Amino acid sequence: MALHCLSSSCLALPSKFGNFSLNGPSTSSASTHFPSLSFSANLSHDFFSKGYLCVSPSQRSVRRSVVCEAAPTKKPDSAEKRARQAEKRRIYNKSRKSEIKTRMKKVLEALDVLKKKPDAQAEEVLSIEKLIGEAYSIIDKAVKVGTLHRNTGARRKSRLARRKKAVEIQKGWYTPADSEVTA
Repeated sequence: MALHCLSSSCLALPSKFGNFSLNGPSTSSASTHFPSLSFSANLSHDFFSKGYLCVSPSQRSVRRSVVCEAAPTKKPDSAEKRARQAEKRRIYNKSRKSEIKTRMKKVLEALDVLKKKPDAQAEEVLSIEKLIGEAYSIIDKAVKVGTLHRNTGARRKSRLARRKKAVEIQKGWYTPADSEVTA
């Protein structure tokens, strides 16, 4: 005979676990009446709250004994672990993409200021080239770890290079070579 107690009407657990009492369904038979069981006071409430409690009396020839066991619920599902990992990666990728956008914005703003400046010198491009190099580095790292697709990284780097070349052509610091080759 096994008795499984899962509801509060069947099982009364005091908060300190000083006494553990079984209040099973009332029947006239003396076989379902159990005396109080005592537990040590150092058991925590989490011990029983994380699982279910199975109480089963076992019949022996001379005497009865009660077997109590507390089992934890099932282990975390692999889907839950994947969800946690995906959330970590999402936050990491979000910060890396944000850094890329910030670096690109700095370069494009510096190029716009240089483009609108009437008395700009060719040496002023050197500071912008340093910013472009930093942006390239961040973009390449993002591609390397898989945050950005390699084509997306190449497109963003190309956008920065084209804008820089357009400013240099407008200011007369760069003259494109003739693309026509006569044979």
